Formats: sequence, structure tokens, C-alpha cells
Amino acid sequence: MADPRFFENLGPFTLGQICEKIGVALPAGADGAKTIADLADLAGASSDHLTFFTGSRQLRETFAASGAGVCLIPAGATSLAAKVAPSGMTLVEVPSVQVAFAAVAVLFYPKYSQPVWSQGEAVSPDARIGDGVSVAPGAVIGPGAEIGDGTRIAPGVVIGPGVAIGRNCEIGANATISHAYIGDRVVILPGAHIGQPGFGFTASGTGGYLKMPQLGRVIIQDDCEIGSATTIDRGALVDTVIGEGSKIDNLVQIAHNCQIGRHCVIAGQTGLAGSVVLEDGVVLAGQVGLGDHTRVGAGARMGARSGTGSRIFLPGGVDYGGAPAKPVREWAREIHAVTRLAKRRMQDDNDR
Repeated sequence: MADPRFFENLGPFTLGQICEKIGVALPAGADGAKTIADLADLAGASSDHLTFFTGSRQLRETFAASGAGVCLIPAGATSLAAKVAPSGMTLVEVPSVQVAFAAVAVLFYPKYSQPVWSQGEAVSPDARIGDGVSVAPGAVIGPGAEIGDGTRIAPGVVIGPGVAIGRNCEIGANATISHAYIGDRVVILPGAHIGQPGFGFTASGTGGYLKMPQLGRVIIQDDCEIGSATTIDRGALVDTVIGEGSKIDNLVQIAHNCQIGRHCVIAGQTGLAGSVVLEDGVVLAGQVGLGDHTRVGAGARMGARSGTGSRIFLPGGVDYGGAPAKPVREWAREIHAVTRLAKRRMQDDNDR
């Protein structure tokens, strides 16, 4: 569900209006006058929400437990989905779930993109500025933003409408923050960009790509540090979360829906794809790359340039190396074995 602080919901719409928008017939026996108030993910949806299910095995249990009133499903999947769907859920079969959901999202939230606004003053009169806040020349603070006591804002910072920043934070020069809630004592170094839309596209069916509206937020908890030129994308439907006390280096990419636990450390040039989960105390060295929906258990550590594919689980409390990542001793033995084999091959070639 989108936060009304950042996104204007033009709903509700009826199921009939939604089916007309996406170009499909009303499902047999469905009530076209059924009211849909908002969009939500499978886990967070209630009876007046619309969601979607692609048929993924990993999400089948979540689908079965969902409280959504309406769910978009792939064409030809009705019989299978009906066996799993909870009682009372209306299933709408569509040629492409992602394309249909994007169209419905635009119906509810046509102004979902980055905020562009005009104001006569650098600090909007509608912003709430706490005691002892320092705002340097060239900084812009949008309407409805809230800045906590003692926070310092450097030149060139742009803080978008509705953003909330806690007490005693430091926001470095030319950082931009939108669609975000920032805790207390957070340090954001120069050039960091927080809350921009995630990299969400789907094939349009006509040879191009369709933008998936990104309707979530970024939540950064207390005592975090975000490095220079690091980007943290807002979620698609759920939030991107950076846990308390976590430290993120320069030039790090954190994609939409990522969940970073407490007291994690992420070194420079690391990239996390969408929906990655790091449990508490994870350490990622430089240039680690994690595929979408990867989960790394608490206390795990990953060596430089190690990485995973998609939907991988790495148990906690283990040191990992290599790509694909393996326990570091196993990875080291494999490297040594390959090195020995290569030397033997070279020696054999020299002896001929």
C-alpha cells in the first residue's frame, strides 16, 4: 500500500472499471461493482485490495494465505490458482501479470514518478523545521518535510515533499532524499541519493519495456551511515529498509525492496538486486554482488568480489568467498586445486 504522504491515490475503482482498463472480461460470477480501494503485495493485502500472483512456487504459500479481494493471475493458470486461492478472492486472468498490474497502478497513482514541485523559497513554509537545525545555502526542503532538532543540512541538498528526517543527523552536500523516513543520528555523505524509483521494467509485448510504478518508501533506522554516491531505491510496493546501526560505504547500489538488518556493514562498489535480505550483522566486502531475492543469514561474511545468483539462501555465521559464493575454505581448496592442475598441465606441455 502506498503512503499517502508521498503518493495520491485516485481510487477507489470498481472491479468492472479495472477489468476495462486492462482489457479483459469480468470473471464469470464476479461482482463488477466490487470496490477496490488500493493495491498491495500478497502478504499485506486485505479484502478491498488488488494484488498479483505470477505463479511462483516460492510465493504459493503466501498466495494461499493472502487476504486480497482481487488477484491478477497468468492466463491459463485459473484452475491451478483456484485450488490454492483463499476463499473469497476473485481471480482475474490476464495475458501478462506485470503489464496488467502496471496499468492498474497507473490508474490509482498516475503521479508516481519523482516529485517535481515549485516553491518561492528554498525552505517551504509548509516544512516543519526543529530547533537548532542548520540549513546551508542552496539546500531545498519541500512542502510537508520534517527535519528533527539539531540536524545539519549541507549546500545543494534536496529533500523532497513529505520526507521525515530525525534528530542530530548530518546530510552531506548534494545528497537527494525523497519518499523516505530517516531516523536519528543518521549520517548521509555527499552525493548519496535515497528514495528514487527502483529499476522495475517489464516487457511490454510490443518490443519495448514498460515502467513498473514504484510505490514504496525507504526507511533508514537510527545511527546508520550512508556513503558518498550510494543509491538506495524505494520499494515497489513494500519498503526498502536499512536497519539500525548499519554502515554503508561509497558507491553502493541497494535496489528496491531490499531489507538490510541491524549493524550490517557493506563495503564500496557492492550491488544488491531487488528484494535481497541481509539478516543482522552481515558483512559484505567490496564489489560483492547479490542476485534478486537472495537471503544472507545473520553474522555471515562475504569476501571481496564474491556473489550469488537469484533466490539463493546463504546460512548465517559462515564466511563465504567466490562466485557463486561458497564457504571460504571450500572455495579456497577449489582455487588451489585448479592452480595445481594448471601447473601440472603446463609442466606436461613443457616436457613434450
